[in-house]
Amino acid sequence: MSSEAITTVVKMMETLPDNVQSQVVEYIKNYISDLQDELRWDENFKKTERNLIQKARLAKQQIAGGKAEPLNFSE
Repeated sequence: MSSEAITTVVKMMETLPDNVQSQVVEYIKNYISDLQDELRWDENFKKTERNLIQKARLAKQQIAGGKAEPLNFSE
C-alpha cells in the first residue's frame, strides 16, 4: 500500500474519538486476518487445482463406466 493511502487512513482515524479508534483498529485487524486467510486459501487451491481436476475427470470416467459406488453416509 502506498504511503499516501496509509497517511489518509491515519488522518481519518485521528478525527475519531479514542474508543472508536480502538474499535476501528480491531475491525481492521480482523478484516486483514480474513484477507490473509483468503490469500492462503487461493494459493493452496492453485497448487492443488490440477490434481483436483484430474481426480474429478477420473471420477466422471468411473461413474460413466459403472465402476463407482454411491457413498453410504450411514456406515
